Amino acid sequence: MLENRDDSVVTLDALTYAGSRDNLEGYLDHPKHEFVEGDIRDRDLVDELMSDVDTVVNFAAESHVDRSIDGAEPFVTTNVQGTQVLLDSALNADIDRFLQISTDEVYGQIMDGEFSEDDSLNPRNPYSATKAGADLLAKSYESTHDLPVVITRTCNNFGPRQHDEKLIPKFIQNAAAGEDLPVYGDGSNVREWIYVEDNCRALDAVLREGEIGEVYNIGSGEERTNLEVTQAILDAVGGSEDQITFVEDRAGHDLRYALEIDKIKQLGWEPEWTFEDGLEQTIDYYL
Repeated sequence: MLENRDDSVVTLDALTYAGSRDNLEGYLDHPKHEFVEGDIRDRDLVDELMSDVDTVVNFAAESHVDRSIDGAEPFVTTNVQGTQVLLDSALNADIDRFLQISTDEVYGQIMDGEFSEDDSLNPRNPYSATKAGADLLAKSYESTHDLPVVITRTCNNFGPRQHDEKLIPKFIQNAAAGEDLPVYGDGSNVREWIYVEDNCRALDAVLREGEIGEVYNIGSGEERTNLEVTQAILDAVGGSEDQITFVEDRAGHDLRYALEIDKIKQLGWEPEWTFEDGLEQTIDYYL
């Protein structure tokens, strides 16, 4: 919370379909917070804002895989070119730290075990490819220009205020309304789920204690198949298994993601939320 810190924050947000000022409720007019509606691809605006900050945290991204399959252009321009604008501006402003927020999807799928930060990148859809490109671009600015870059790669987030197109909020609301829950393929795809508060604590730990030039995986160990997630939501809201509708699998649908997190644990961070406890909080919010 800003009340307990010396930091002040500037938020730059394009407020696309998934963005909302409501997500900053209680902080929109906070004396330690400035909100700016704008785009990270706007060089003049980014340069203006960058002159007054010492740290950048790049959350900005197009992030929905299905949309990237339908049309990759906004993913390329925002996730890659937008990151380049931020990196160039940060370099010129001589900032103290640049935290690039990435995803476990850049590694591709893994059938057994977990990905470590040293594993190769093998993205298999346009979204993850653009995030991998941004990672490599950020890392190149660290090695070429000595820009103080740190990268995080997080598993699937969930929690309050997530956009309705994401699996958990969509399925909660559909289940409660008696509508169908469309499950890709046979529902056996596995994801590792982290409650949003755990992820935010992890990002804060890396922002303050992470070593420049390093990558940190952020995971929970809470693996579930998509079908298990669907069933947990139905059970929690009193829905029926008859609402489950199996649909044609998504193109390039990775079977499993999993992250090894020993490195970030060395910073003193541990996940605190179980999937069940996080889901209960999330359902309470959406209903």
